[in-house]
Amino acid sequence: MDSYDNPMQKIRNIFDESLLAVDPYKAVSRHTDYVLSLYDKERLHKLYVISFGKAASLMARALADGVGKVLTNGIVITKYDHRGQQYFSDTIAIYESGHPIPDENGVRATGEVLKLLKQADKDTFVVFLISGGGSALLCCPYEGTLLAEKQAVTGLLLKAGANIQELNTVRKHISAVKGGRLAEIAYPAKMISFILSDVIGDQLDVIASGPTSPDTSTYDDAMKVIQKYGLAARMPGNVINILANGAQGHIPETPKKGAPIFRGMNNIIIGNNAIAMEAAKKAAERSGYKTAIISTELSGEASQVAKDLAKAALDRKKTLRRGEKACLIAGGETTVTVKGDGKGGRNTELALAFGIVIQGESGITFLSAGTDGTDGPTDAAGAIVTSPMFSDALKYGLDPQDYLRRNDSYIFFKTINGLVITGPTGTNVMDIQLILLEN
Repeated sequence: MDSYDNPMQKIRNIFDESLLAVDPYKAVSRHTDYVLSLYDKERLHKLYVISFGKAASLMARALADGVGKVLTNGIVITKYDHRGQQYFSDTIAIYESGHPIPDENGVRATGEVLKLLKQADKDTFVVFLISGGGSALLCCPYEGTLLAEKQAVTGLLLKAGANIQELNTVRKHISAVKGGRLAEIAYPAKMISFILSDVIGDQLDVIASGPTSPDTSTYDDAMKVIQKYGLAARMPGNVINILANGAQGHIPETPKKGAPIFRGMNNIIIGNNAIAMEAAKKAAERSGYKTAIISTELSGEASQVAKDLAKAALDRKKTLRRGEKACLIAGGETTVTVKGDGKGGRNTELALAFGIVIQGESGITFLSAGTDGTDGPTDAAGAIVTSPMFSDALKYGLDPQDYLRRNDSYIFFKTINGLVITGPTGTNVMDIQLILLEN
């Protein structure tokens, strides 16, 4: 594998540069003076921080460092093994819980959030720090539903290939805290949310299921998602009953634009996929690559997206003069409809399908990885692939098509040493795809 180390290291370095640009500590630190100025201007008496998501620990650390003793109390909820080296005083409690499937620890931690927010009044300033993963981590099933039922709903939608917008449309309407309901609980406190976006288009009501923003979806929309994937018969009865009753107007809708609770609410995007891609572009250009961002909204079935990216790579490579180098960059979040019994995530599956298309082509190096460092239910962020790696795989007796059919991309890349392992990165702004082309 030594002959591929150079391009593989180059592409990994570019990916690492993209992560640095969306460092959550720095992103929040840039806004702490603003928080203090608002606190003083409004003559508020208490400052709470509620931080949840995969980047919650670093975001909370930044706020605590920036506001100092003004901070009254706070709670952090993050994914298991994502607290990093962050330790807080008694002022901030930190909890770890399940993602992407919520668990009892998440429910208990969210219960503590609700207790704290119920102490908030008009003289309280609540700072919400929100990052991707918050939908699962901030978990409080709507009255009449159980955690096990919510887990079943999440699992069914994920395996069916539902995208994040569809998944969160359903989750918002079976939750007591999503779709603006968290802000509803904190009202009449002064509120602000600093948000790391893991959603295409930075849709506020989709990121972490929009707990502090007006909801643009309805119960009827949630029912349509379930019908689209033919899941009505497999959904828990309590869930279907709540959604049906909501669609008929028997249950109050999630808070919408214009609701009084949002008059004192400010939602601010402080980091997103576009920032990460721009950093990758600059890093590639410093290394001598003619660079282009070819998509900022990559979505759809991972294996099909891979074919489109491979075609773009092959077409661009044909235009290169001898000795010329190019880099193509994309960002977004694909989905996988699970049909096999293998192990993998959307990024390793995308890389596997890409590699199948470029077999036999030299001078192409591809990386697809999640900026959070976790690809599906694995410890990898994604994978790197080159054409020679696939040639070797065939020599080892590995059939890439078979691994793709079985959704076993993680094992394929583990076998040929193509996995990208970062560990939890502390941030989360969807996925990055990089293509290096050399002639």
